[in-house]
Amino acid sequence: MNYRIIVNEQALLDFIDWLPDLQPSEKIYVSLLARNKYLEDKTLLKSDKVSLKRFSTKKEYLLDKLKQLEIPLGCYKQGDVEVPQTALSVYCTINPRCMEKATKQALIKFANVITAPYNGYDPNALVLSEIQQACSRRLYYDIDFDGVSVEDTVYKLKEFINLDCLTILKTRGGFHCLLEFAKLDKRYEKSWYKNISKIEGADISNVDLQPIVGCYQGGFSPEIISIT
Repeated sequence: MNYRIIVNEQALLDFIDWLPDLQPSEKIYVSLLARNKYLEDKTLLKSDKVSLKRFSTKKEYLLDKLKQLEIPLGCYKQGDVEVPQTALSVYCTINPRCMEKATKQALIKFANVITAPYNGYDPNALVLSEIQQACSRRLYYDIDFDGVSVEDTVYKLKEFINLDCLTILKTRGGFHCLLEFAKLDKRYEKSWYKNISKIEGADISNVDLQPIVGCYQGGFSPEIISIT
């Protein structure tokens, strides 16, 4: 048996189509994590976010890259501990990452670490971290809601924003409102952040890593839901 990453391939394909078209220097950053919070035994893993696999890709290759994560059960480990299926969750950035910016920052990082005694760093991990941080274009803003209903929240949101600029992503623990700047009505440009941050359940820190629609998230499969 293998780990299961893709749960609903059609929903995943629709999500990939929804993702922004990328410029030549841009890619999507993807991270497969093991989450302690999804396990009954909270002591099995040493932390809540154990990085199992990270990579960057063009969106047309995302489906195949995710299929490549479906390796035999027991092969994902933290030390000697086998990571169970129920701990898995896979995420991606919806704002593109710039390879040129990441390369420049990686060169600076390498110059700093190579001039000091070796401390166990992994060059591959350093580059991936720079890719994660190298946002190219901020097309979306992520507003995370937990502990509240979608219906009540949308009713409140429509006072402060035009709803057609939002995509609602239902997750295991709540939902994300993905605000598309290009569709934001100009009358809300200066007020939306202040007003929405006051809505109950809102986390407006904009982490920019989204659970991937149609894939596995701790026993759940995230989906885009309609608000019309």
